[in-house]
Amino acid sequence: MARFYGKVGYGVAVETPEGSGIWVDQIIELPYKGDVVRLSRNLVAAQQQNDNITLGSSISIVADQYAYSNFAFIKYVEYLGVLWKASTVEVQTPRIIITLGGVYNGPQD
Repeated sequence: MARFYGKVGYGVAVETPEGSGIWVDQIIELPYKGDVVRLSRNLVAAQQQNDNITLGSSISIVADQYAYSNFAFIKYVEYLGVLWKASTVEVQTPRIIITLGGVYNGPQD
């Protein structure tokens, strides 16, 4: 089982500017350590020149109180130098297991 150390990005909705009714994700990145419990990838045929790569890998992080309180807002995980979408998040105290999906292209910290 490989070790993991990287950033987890949380997307917390913030009204910007205040009172406007427009909500955007404010990204908060926090470092975590844990284990890579499954390592796999899929090659998805696309309607474009290159196929899309998605990971089916699962990362188990040692969670803190912030992670438990905000696990529903986890947007991405930095792994192997790339930001990957969090497709599934499962709480198994004292850890949180995050299954990775495609490349994350949204807002960053």
